[in-house]
Amino acid sequence: MRKLFCLLFLSHIAFAQSEREPLFTSFDGTKIHYDIKGEGFPVVLVHGFMSNSNSWKRGALIPALVKEGFTVITLDLRGNGLSDKPHSLEAYENNAEIKDVMALMKHLGFKKYDVVGYSRGAILTARQLILDKHLHKTVIGGVGADFTDPNWERRKMFAEAFSGKAHLYPETKGAIESAKRNGVDTLVMGFLQKVQPATTPAQLAKVRKPVLVIAGDQDLDNGNSAELAKLLPKSTLKTVPGNHGNTSQSEAFAKEVVLFLKEK
Repeated sequence: MRKLFCLLFLSHIAFAQSEREPLFTSFDGTKIHYDIKGEGFPVVLVHGFMSNSNSWKRGALIPALVKEGFTVITLDLRGNGLSDKPHSLEAYENNAEIKDVMALMKHLGFKKYDVVGYSRGAILTARQLILDKHLHKTVIGGVGADFTDPNWERRKMFAEAFSGKAHLYPETKGAIESAKRNGVDTLVMGFLQKVQPATTPAQLAKVRKPVLVIAGDQDLDNGNSAELAKLLPKSTLKTVPGNHGNTSQSEAFAKEVVLFLKEK
């Protein structure tokens, strides 16, 4: 009986580990979960706040990219999904999330690649434009220019709310409840808001790589996307039907992203 229990226990552990694989050990030992689909030029998809790579897997973009001959890499950013969730602010500082993306692509052997970021993932992608010489094209979705301000009130509000001061910000109640309901680590969410990069207009003005700025026609959650496009010298601006929550899942969003990435 004891032997049977041990076998069942080990089988459970092995199943749990297989669900979490593959894992990549990043620059500081943090383990990052990722998936790969398709064959061709690599495209990394970077998810938003209180989310993980499953948000992309529920939408139209991955199958559209695979069909058009791209390799699609999705990952759970540190602190999210099946990746490690360190409980120290230092683990998220100094662009750690972006370094994870860059280290993963190096690990996979890709020397040039595209990146598609949405919502907070787009804010990280904007900073990656400054840091990563291996970028080919980028897509920045679901944000305006508000994140370029280091003192952006929305960011500061969520950083405070997720750090134990939600009672001071009743407008964050829905987000806090959603995080708890979905098993999101609220302490980590506070860290992520505190360290969120504010890539300045002056920095963005120096970017010479092609960038698609895209948002839903009902989405002003993070500012006006047209204002952001004006800050990027080689940007293309597109608007598709949708709000902040559903745009990245849509066929229209997928169509515009694929067309942009396929352009020579």
